[in-house]
Amino acid sequence: MWDFKKIQKPKPWKHTEPITRTQLMQMRDEFWDTAPHYGGQKEIWDALRAAAEADLTLAQTIVESAGVIVQSADLTICYDERGARYELPKYVLSEPTNLI
Repeated sequence: MWDFKKIQKPKPWKHTEPITRTQLMQMRDEFWDTAPHYGGQKEIWDALRAAAEADLTLAQTIVESAGVIVQSADLTICYDERGARYELPKYVLSEPTNLI
């Protein structure tokens, strides 16, 4: 049985330049569309997306039921049970402080 880390939101962060909510959503969609091409299992990517878009309690349940091993509590680095690495950029996990 894996020891599950308690998930938390990433620390506040700033994008290189102020961006709008629409731009943020486009960046997120692009990331999730291309992420499975970098390796790993599609089911795990789907679970990570669902977790990234959920509140923390639900996110915890999603990653645990998918068997995701959370390396960084903010979900930026995770592994699946086969050892494949999944890296999530902060912009899919929280909003920048300079959102306009």
